[in-house]
Amino acid sequence: MRRLLTGAAALLLAGAALATPTPTDGSVPTLDRAPVRRVPAPVATSWGPTRAEVSRARELVGAMSLSEQAGQVIVAGYHGTRSPAALVDRLHLGGAVPVAENITSSAQIRAVNASVQRVVRPRGYPAFIGVDQEGGTVVRIREATAFPAFMSTGAARDPGLTREVAAANGREMRGLGFTSVLAPVADVTRGPADPVIGTRSASGFPRVAAAQVVAAEAGLADAGVIGVLKHFPGHGAVTVDSHQALPVLRTPLDVLRRTALVPFRRGVEAGASAVMIGHLDVRAVDPHVPASLSRKVVTGLLRDELGFRGVVMTDALSMGAISKRYGSARAAARAVNAGVDIVLMPADARAARTGIVDAVRAGRLPRTRLAAAASRMVALLLHVRHADARPARLGSAARLSARLSGEALTSVAGPCSGRLVGGHVRVAGPADAVAVFRAAAARQGLGVGRGTRVVLATRGRPPRGGVVVALDRPDLLARSAAPVRVATYGVTAGAMRALVGFLLGHRSAPGHLPVRVPALPRTGC
Repeated sequence: MRRLLTGAAALLLAGAALATPTPTDGSVPTLDRAPVRRVPAPVATSWGPTRAEVSRARELVGAMSLSEQAGQVIVAGYHGTRSPAALVDRLHLGGAVPVAENITSSAQIRAVNASVQRVVRPRGYPAFIGVDQEGGTVVRIREATAFPAFMSTGAARDPGLTREVAAANGREMRGLGFTSVLAPVADVTRGPADPVIGTRSASGFPRVAAAQVVAAEAGLADAGVIGVLKHFPGHGAVTVDSHQALPVLRTPLDVLRRTALVPFRRGVEAGASAVMIGHLDVRAVDPHVPASLSRKVVTGLLRDELGFRGVVMTDALSMGAISKRYGSARAAARAVNAGVDIVLMPADARAARTGIVDAVRAGRLPRTRLAAAASRMVALLLHVRHADARPARLGSAARLSARLSGEALTSVAGPCSGRLVGGHVRVAGPADAVAVFRAAAARQGLGVGRGTRVVLATRGRPPRGGVVVALDRPDLLARSAAPVRVATYGVTAGAMRALVGFLLGHRSAPGHLPVRVPALPRTGC
């Protein structure tokens, strides 16, 4: 048993690259670009699995029928709260990803995940079961430790802490039977001009974002789960939500290389295991073609230019950017042909599998490309099976979450030390945030009901009060004239405890703005 291997073994490039000359006899292609010398096992690839795991994956995939190989590269969504195990088994799917509507409690989803893993046990490797547990506003398991938004890591700028946080999150998800956490978000946000990603991004500064992305990916590997860098080549610079329509990314390629691509490049260099392709019309690379279906983006930009050898997956194909223009069958076949290894959440999994099979039979999709995709996916799942990492109890990382919020707390106006309010305050804002603030105030002896007005804000009109707190996007603070303005990047108990402590003069606000916000007095204390 061992922890998931990371980029420390990147010099040993054994069996990791996309298949080169493809055999025509239907056999499974090697994943190597060049022959590899025999060396003592385990020899790591640049993206995690060992040479032995890659070799075993090729054997397993070679024994599959065409339909099974096609199913293997599909990770499905499903309806309702009952287990999709029968669907996974019947179509030989690679796995499943639950969303909010599929989850009623931690006990329920643990049982569902266990049932899926039971039906795939005869395969010799686990199912890919992913979860969007990013922290902040994007969480699926409410009983798990509540972490602030990923942007808090960009404010704290402590990669060691970021790694600890990601590992703790991953261990809790591993305990529920998940094999992947669909994070970290590697997008570089444009701040107010980015209506979709926002605080899901670590920073609007490429290098700051890159440092936190690399640390978070390493932490998830420490936890024995698959991390996924998303949404390549960068969703933080578009103004349309790909859940609804296809966003157009008009940034010139040379600018992309200096900005949006930086966290992805650094993640690849550090040994990232998986990258998610966003549904973006990247005009500088392949105009009018969704990146998730584009060979020029997946194979040309990600694999050839950035040198990525790991697993590539699409964003959910059920999203409007794809589903409104392509059927499941057509989209799935095009994605695999573009160089994708995991077709994520097509609207119709059966149609997606049929589309892949038909494309192979018609000669539109090389069988060897499909086999290479399935082999790469199975190799990573074998690696997860061998991971030496203990799961953690849900909610066990509350102190770590509070530590992150304390280091991220950012003051952009008003005194940096000393007491900022009297013995009582009036608090306004969303009901859930007010409740958490009240609890933190009670524990620290701050009365609530009269005195300085503290406004907890996320959006809307320019907030007015003696103290204005941005719970989510910090650019909100530029629209306020309050003498004291603070950003917390979340509404967790730890974030409110740090805020109250700062207002009472008991603690500092060491964070710095991770995005550009003009017209503020400062970026931090």
